[in-house]
Amino acid sequence: MKSITILGSTGSIGTNALKVIDAKRDEFQVLGLSGYSNFDLLKEQIEKFNPKYICIGSEEKAEILKELYPNKIIYSGDEGLKTMGALDEADIVLTAISGSVGIEATVEAIKKEKRIALANKETMVAAGEYINRLLKEYPKAEIIPVDSEHSALFQSMQGSKENEVKTLIITASGGTFRGKTLEDLKDVTVEQALKHPNWSMGKKITIDSSTLVNKGLEVIEAHMLFNIAYENIEVLVHPQSIVHSMVEFKDSSIIAQLGVPDMKLPIQYAFTYPRREESPELERLNLRTLKELTFDQVDNKVFKGVELAFKAGKIGKTMPCIFNSANEVAVELFLKGKIKFLEIYEIIENAMNKHCAEEIDSLDIIKKVDTNTRKWVYDNYGKN
Repeated sequence: MKSITILGSTGSIGTNALKVIDAKRDEFQVLGLSGYSNFDLLKEQIEKFNPKYICIGSEEKAEILKELYPNKIIYSGDEGLKTMGALDEADIVLTAISGSVGIEATVEAIKKEKRIALANKETMVAAGEYINRLLKEYPKAEIIPVDSEHSALFQSMQGSKENEVKTLIITASGGTFRGKTLEDLKDVTVEQALKHPNWSMGKKITIDSSTLVNKGLEVIEAHMLFNIAYENIEVLVHPQSIVHSMVEFKDSSIIAQLGVPDMKLPIQYAFTYPRREESPELERLNLRTLKELTFDQVDNKVFKGVELAFKAGKIGKTMPCIFNSANEVAVELFLKGKIKFLEIYEIIENAMNKHCAEEIDSLDIIKKVDTNTRKWVYDNYGKN
């Protein structure tokens, strides 16, 4: 019986993970749940899965939970998340929190040499160099990617050696605005940007998908996870979202992972790896019904996030952190109606130009750069 802590249980990854666990109660049990602000859903999850540990965003809500569940251990805020990442009883920690807040909890899980089912892009984007050094210091810790693209790359490389890989090919649905021009995107609304054609996700990641910044984040994450040079990472638009990513090997063979657009498969694989198991929650892909699988280049003139990410990644040091932090605030400002859609790219690019990349010798450097970048964006764009 594996004990699992889910950080971000009320989001789309977290709720799918609980479906995976619910279907395999003989193998998995929930040790801890954390949710930020969705109190009612978190309470439902507590009632159903009976975790020993709980964390919620606010101290006020934590006090209510303590009254409702006096026999459980309740935490709150960022410090609570760090504690949840370091629970001794956990076998697996699923980090399904969107944003840089998930980094410290992941660090604590590594120090306790846990398996981390990683669904938080920002951990490897903003702090990848630091995380990889930490993994060498704590060799029993392991990161299994949960993002569908990185899970696909991870699966496709099973049985191969690192020096046999030629190219990582990351696929993109193209997001809400695939095929649109800059003129088309000048005045798009938040509601339009949140209508993803293939996936059901949280607001932040859906906006990232519509800008294709998510693919930029995935490029940096792939470099950090698999130690592949940026020159050997490619992004292709694949509107059907059936091929989740591919690996080209030095003998020109390409191995791809295919499946229906459903996050439960990569979540379960991260829980059961290296085994593969059946589950009533996993839908089969019916190849006979597929009419076409198409691939195309990214329109970098319109969707500038991918090229900006390559630039940030190649500069290295804290530049990916600047890229990520600026994007997080820009997305927040767009969702609040304070900036226009295309200004997201402007903010990222200007933040990268205004800030110098620093060597990452501690997590404090990442925190400082993250704070300074966010402040700069708020000061320059958040007062409209």
